[in-house]
Amino acid sequence: MPNRLETWRVEAYNTAKQSENKMHDDTVARRFGFSGGLVPGVDVFAYMMHVPIARWGRDFLERGLIEARFMKPVYDGETADVDATEHNGLLTIEVFSRTELCATGTASLPAAAPAVSLNDFVEVAAVAERKPVSATTFEMSKWLGTAARRWAGQDAADYLADIRETDPIFAREDLGHPGLIQRVMNRVLVDNTILGPWIHVGSRMQLLSAARAGDEITARAKVTANYEKKGHRFVELDALVVANGTTPIAHCQHTAITQPREQAVA
Repeated sequence: MPNRLETWRVEAYNTAKQSENKMHDDTVARRFGFSGGLVPGVDVFAYMMHVPIARWGRDFLERGLIEARFMKPVYDGETADVDATEHNGLLTIEVFSRTELCATGTASLPAAAPAVSLNDFVEVAAVAERKPVSATTFEMSKWLGTAARRWAGQDAADYLADIRETDPIFAREDLGHPGLIQRVMNRVLVDNTILGPWIHVGSRMQLLSAARAGDEITARAKVTANYEKKGHRFVELDALVVANGTTPIAHCQHTAITQPREQAVA
């Protein structure tokens, strides 16, 4: 029988109000049909990760599989309820805010992390000079890199506070939260072009090794899709996220609307 887990309740926080992505700005977001600036999808994903981390602990951080789709926005200061049901080793996760279903996902704990070779993912630098995004910016099969990112000490503690994570495993074992991997996946886009307002709509992440607080994290990403749908321009990435240039820590698929259509608020 399915087992319903305890709801994880979060007071959502828009960590990106001052970011380059103005979809997190109240005024700009309203042009695209939203009632205010969006809480980043990667942070909503981090809220969802609390459930499998609480369920499986370090085992999940070393080899867990999680995926999510984001359908409705979560707004700053509003309550987000993360509900989960476990059945046959699979967690089905839903995020509700304003009584609306905002995100869905699943998480599981494979018996072992799959073997992934660094050599299968080409290491390149981010572009030297970013140019404005266009329909042809993300060419099919193109390899993209990122600048290294590192969260240590107060930066790591501040991140946990921002995503409302209270699980003691990160401080106790000096581990990095896997939500940081998703932030690096966003940087694949941001480090390689000048984007207007854009939206992260979904991800799949197979963890391969527990990240350590203070690791330098980069991504080696390949463009696997670039298409228009309902007036939006979508890009899909397949990437290996690497710590300190040597250790694969996650295999990720990442989907974003890089050029959303504008619409009036309903």
